[in-house]
Amino acid sequence: MQPYAKIAIFKGKKIRKILHRSEWWFVINDVIESLTDSNDPAQYFKRLKERDEDLSELMDKGGVQFVPPLMLEVGTAGGKQKMYSWNTEGIFRLIQSIPSPKAEPFKRWLAKVGYERVQEIENPELATKRTRLLYKLKGYSDDWIEKRMRGIAIREDLTDEWQKRGAEEEKDYEILTAEISKAAFGVTPGEYKKIKGLKRENLRDHMDDFELIFAMLGERATTEIHRNEDSRGVTKLKADAQAGGNIAGGARKALEKRLKRPIVSNHNYLKEKESQKRIGR
Repeated sequence: MQPYAKIAIFKGKKIRKILHRSEWWFVINDVIESLTDSNDPAQYFKRLKERDEDLSELMDKGGVQFVPPLMLEVGTAGGKQKMYSWNTEGIFRLIQSIPSPKAEPFKRWLAKVGYERVQEIENPELATKRTRLLYKLKGYSDDWIEKRMRGIAIREDLTDEWQKRGAEEEKDYEILTAEISKAAFGVTPGEYKKIKGLKRENLRDHMDDFELIFAMLGERATTEIHRNEDSRGVTKLKADAQAGGNIAGGARKALEKRLKRPIVSNHNYLKEKESQKRIGR
């Protein structure tokens, strides 16, 4: 499944985490910075491996039931970049090599994250409830949250199909997603974020009702085409993505013609809701 990134907050520090292979992976540089206040976490990381040969070997080769760090794509101020990330077990091992009084509360925090993830695996409804609450606290309406949650479920179904049908590299997921977006909205996700003035933020968290609906339509149509035609291989998946996106794109254009305005815009759903609240006070 395609990695899903979030920002975690620990003691006022931002730590990027990516949902990969059904578990959270944490950006190593962010963890080091939060524990050491180093101005150059990458250099600190390099010296750390030089001092601890066992840690260096684990990072290079892994171990018995121990997965080495992976280069996963995360959001940065300059756009998406691949950065060294490690799962919870790996981060615990990393902390053992960092001489810092800040390590103990961080261990407890990570243990809590791991425990919550185990709960969510055993009871997926907990993950859904936590996500709903997060959106509610940010100020989103119940109607918008319902659409967003449905969109997340549709997206997960689609990426599951891609995984089963031949998409192997993260680049494959990016290409297929871009094909749907170009056909549905006339722009790639990266271009769409620029239109809305977004950088690291999640694009769909800033879409309005119509944008979410057409995004869902394009992805749901693509999923059904895959299943109906038993598609295999990235080339066929790409053609299906274009077809599914075109279905949503056709509906979008028809609505735009009737409304006499574009659906794709620089409007930011959450900022507009906040602005409306201030005006109403």
